[in-house]
Amino acid sequence: MADVTAKMVKELRQATDAPMMDCKKALVEANGDSEKAKEILRDKGMSKSAKKADRVAAEGLVQICVSDDFTKATMVEVNSETDFVSKNAGFQNLVKDTAIFCHNSTADNIEDAFKQDSTFADTFSTETGKIGEKIVARRFAKLTGDVVNAYVHSNGRVSVLISIETDKPAELQKLAKDIAMHSAAMKPTILSYKDFSDEFIAEETKGRIEAIKKENEELSRLGKPLKNVPQFISMAQLTDEVLATAKAEIEAELKAQGKPEKIFDRIVPGKLARFIADNTTLDKELALLDQNYVMDDSISIAQAVEKEAKKFGGTAKLVGYVRYELGEGIEKKEALSFAEEVAAQTGN
Repeated sequence: MADVTAKMVKELRQATDAPMMDCKKALVEANGDSEKAKEILRDKGMSKSAKKADRVAAEGLVQICVSDDFTKATMVEVNSETDFVSKNAGFQNLVKDTAIFCHNSTADNIEDAFKQDSTFADTFSTETGKIGEKIVARRFAKLTGDVVNAYVHSNGRVSVLISIETDKPAELQKLAKDIAMHSAAMKPTILSYKDFSDEFIAEETKGRIEAIKKENEELSRLGKPLKNVPQFISMAQLTDEVLATAKAEIEAELKAQGKPEKIFDRIVPGKLARFIADNTTLDKELALLDQNYVMDDSISIAQAVEKEAKKFGGTAKLVGYVRYELGEGIEKKEALSFAEEVAAQTGN
């Protein structure tokens, strides 16, 4: 059996960041072969990860990677068990490396990406072993286009990708980033109201109208002005027939007020626009293109894109949007009481 020196143990520890005694045991098992010892430590790390498989990893970080020419961007979510680990420099570097790896991968999901490149998969497992906690590369998303940009919030918990189809890509890079920032804050769930299902709109219509009616009951009791109860909540419901009826009712109201018909064309468009605004609250809340732009709330996101492109003599359309929020969709286990945690640790 080869002698295992303190220098060999030190070098292995520096290379793997594993505990000193584990390094010594691995070198003894590997008969002094440092490369074999690294494999042993890596395998042990993988074994530890397997034992942690039933634990929930819902903390961590999201990260982005944008190509130099702004035609492709990727974001990735890597989860850890605790928020403490997300502040670890080793974990932060692992997340950045994972974002770059996914950005360059031709795969459509994390699992396939790791299968395509076992070298990075091994590196990920090794780094996970060093951190000593369950770490999961959960998902990534990628957008390509004429101009693509991204934003990740400073806390590493929210990130957004935006893709714009345009003949002025260089001029719209900043706008794409600004809209990504808008999306991070305003939390739209879809790109356009056209992406809502009929079932979802029907359910939301009933629920929102009933909520306003109940709110009005309380406002009435307090002697305060009542809120307008809308007939609809999405542009998807405002058919040509609905809009024609609304216009006719507006004109009838103006006529009843004694307004001369010759000025209707100056009044009706504004009132019709107000009708549309009052009856598209779902769109303004959840559909990115229909939200009021935080940089100029007098226009929608769709209008902001058109306006910015027109300023440079071009045309543009926002065509891609993906938003990640750390841990969304992961069912977290309830925290154990102190007694339960002690029992879990001791096996009693």
